[in-house]
Amino acid sequence: MSDHPSDSGDMAAHRATYEGFVRGAIVIALGSFFILVGLCNFAFGQTAALLMGFGGIIVGLIALAINARSGSRTWALSLILLVAYAILTAINVS
Repeated sequence: MSDHPSDSGDMAAHRATYEGFVRGAIVIALGSFFILVGLCNFAFGQTAALLMGFGGIIVGLIALAINARSGSRTWALSLILLVAYAILTAINVS
């Protein structure tokens, strides 16, 4: 039988890769939701739809960058801004 030594450094590299993949997937998903809400604002918004659409997308992507760089595990800033942006868009649409 061959001997397979355990290398803990290799496992740390795998764990770092996995955490990076999960972080990237969260950023892409939340960014897509910000863009989706912005497109709803562009299509159905009543007043200042262009300003609210682009402004919300830009502010949301900046918040995503802040959360991604800070290493936050809760993504609270991005989620709070997404909910607030969706509520403002719903008010503007109605």
